[in-house]
Amino acid sequence: IHCHLSKEFSSASTTTTVGTVTSRVTRNGDAIMEKDLINHEDLAGDRGMMDDIFDETYREKEGPKPPMRYVWRNIILMSLLHLGAIFGLTLIPSAKIQTLAWAGLCFLVSALGITAGSHRLWSHRSYKATLPLRIFLAIANSMAFQNDIYEWARDHRVHHKFSETDADPHNAMRGFFFSHIGWLLVRKHPDVIEKGQKLDLSDLKADKVVMFQRRYYKPSVVLLCFTLPTVVPWYFWDESLVISYFIPAILRYTVGLNATWLVNSAAHMFGNRPYDQHINPRENPLVSLGAIGEGFHNYHHTFPYDYSTSEFGWRFNLTTAFIDLMCLLGLASDRKKVSKEVILARKMRTGDGSHKSG
Repeated sequence: IHCHLSKEFSSASTTTTVGTVTSRVTRNGDAIMEKDLINHEDLAGDRGMMDDIFDETYREKEGPKPPMRYVWRNIILMSLLHLGAIFGLTLIPSAKIQTLAWAGLCFLVSALGITAGSHRLWSHRSYKATLPLRIFLAIANSMAFQNDIYEWARDHRVHHKFSETDADPHNAMRGFFFSHIGWLLVRKHPDVIEKGQKLDLSDLKADKVVMFQRRYYKPSVVLLCFTLPTVVPWYFWDESLVISYFIPAILRYTVGLNATWLVNSAAHMFGNRPYDQHINPRENPLVSLGAIGEGFHNYHHTFPYDYSTSEFGWRFNLTTAFIDLMCLLGLASDRKKVSKEVILARKMRTGDGSHKSG
């Protein structure tokens, strides 16, 4: 079966920009001069998009920050959800082994709907997927219930383009709690809304699977996130309805949410920065384990167009293994990968030096 990696992005293919000097302002306001070995515009052009590349020109507005406005509906629902998950934990000893296995399968499928779907495919266009795979990922995404694909990808592109600024939906500079769950409990900063409206989302609007899921998102969530996970154990192996609901539906859903949120919080605060020490995101293997491959975050923010979000292939990265399998089956193609030469050059130029010990 024909399966290939798209042409490797290497310094050889972007020789026109080797030696181009750009200035970049670090977090503490110091301007540093650096040589750009990669022409982001060439690489982004290969995917037909620039909206997930960090915008060096953005400046936060002067003056006081807008007041924080609580969204009480979300605060109440998230509180009830986490209480339900705690109750679900107490039910685990009473659950049948099939029910626990089913909860694990639902977690894995829903996680792939985020990682391989709304993240690597639709937010970053780091590989191409056939219609059957896109349909599966949209179904899995509804099971994950973390906003529809269109909204998820829009917010994620804003997050990359304006990372750690007022225009970042889950700006980690506002603390662990805010970047983990707090950003969902308050109104968005006006800059997030303003910048999100200016993104080019024509690729998402042109994808019939994305727009179909968006149109029927609420009923799809009721069916796939809550009803299906509950009904299967109850119907097929006579599990109690309470256990069927609170473990494969509520507990599994809550664990999935927190695994994703840890990428926004922990992976922006704890870990090393071997690729770019001037940005906040870190390499965090524990987050990668929980989020099936999304914790190599310093790498991902340095090279957002790499389909693997890591230079280490399948290590702690089930999503990469899944995409590779789909490619082997002819359901995916055109995976974007950064060459070893460019990665090493970037480590030497902007990394924190931790790659030498690891």
